[in-house]
Amino acid sequence: MTQLTHRVAVVTGGSRGIGAAVARKLANLGATVVIVYRSSEREAMEVVQSIVDAGGTAVAFAADVADTQAVSALIATIVARFGHIDILVNNAGIFEARGLLDMDADHVRRLFESNMGSVWQMTKAAVPHFPPTGGRIVNVSSNLIYSPRPGTGMYAASKAAISVLTHAFANELGARGITVNAVAPSMTRTDMTAETPEARRQAVMAATPLGRIGEPSDIADVIAFLASDGSRWVTGRTLLTDGGLTDGL
Repeated sequence: MTQLTHRVAVVTGGSRGIGAAVARKLANLGATVVIVYRSSEREAMEVVQSIVDAGGTAVAFAADVADTQAVSALIATIVARFGHIDILVNNAGIFEARGLLDMDADHVRRLFESNMGSVWQMTKAAVPHFPPTGGRIVNVSSNLIYSPRPGTGMYAASKAAISVLTHAFANELGARGITVNAVAPSMTRTDMTAETPEARRQAVMAATPLGRIGEPSDIADVIAFLASDGSRWVTGRTLLTDGGLTDGL
């Protein structure tokens, strides 16, 4: 498949889970993929190697995408190597669960800097290097923005901020031919959810019309659509990618 041939796609948090699946999917569609990771070098290089072994093109760069200077250096490196950016997938983020009485300023700061902060910083730095013909930006939010559970309030708020920025940036960047959308996954089989109690996992599956939790490839396929020409008339939207779970809660 060659729908994304000659496109340069940057995927943050691309070493594991949803990000790794997105990197492989975009590469399979012909994109040159830049995997951005913070500390998981071995996993990032494994993703790169799997893409190369399949006939694709990929590189990996380490950067803290919540740090302004690191983001500037990262984008400069990417542009020096490839000349431009066509697709940006803002997937990097963290999860921390704390109830109201256990919250503190550091907890709030970490969530918002890592989740929302990385989105605006990467978007601001990357957009000047999109071609005149436009491009695609896809952010990763969460279905918890619609149905936060006990202990997930601040995490959900940080992800809700991503959806708000998605709408705002879509309005700002539409004149440049850049679409900005988000996906809102429910529980997905990743390292981040590996320690979820089995009872909670079973409850999610029971409440999901499709009867299972998500796989990284489920989310990657939707992101690939939003990164493609086929989504040219879709912008400023957060797409629930949760197997119908949110309607079942």
